[in-house]
Amino acid sequence: MSVQDDLTAVQRCLDDLARSVGRLEKQLGTGGIEMRRVRTDANHLRESVALLRDSAASPATQRKPELVTIPDTPYDDSLWIDTDDEGLGARDRHAP
Repeated sequence: MSVQDDLTAVQRCLDDLARSVGRLEKQLGTGGIEMRRVRTDANHLRESVALLRDSAASPATQRKPELVTIPDTPYDDSLWIDTDDEGLGARDRHAP
C-alpha cells in the first residue's frame, strides 16, 4: 500500500470513530467530562491526520536537519566560572 492509501484508510477509521462517538453521545449525553474528553481526543486525532496528510503531500519541502560539527578541543574554562559541578556541589565544600 502507498502512503496515500494508508492515510485514506486511517481517515475512514476516523470517520467511523466520529460516528461511534456521536452515537455514544446520544446514549450517554454530552455533559460528562469523560464524553467531552473522548470527543476532544477524536477531534485531535482528526487534526493530526490532516497535518500528516499535508506533510506527506509535499515531500519536496521536507529536508534533512543541518548537521553541526562539534569540535574535539576542550571548552574554555572561563565559560564555567560561575557554575557548580552538577551533583558534586561547590568546589570549596564537601558532600554531607
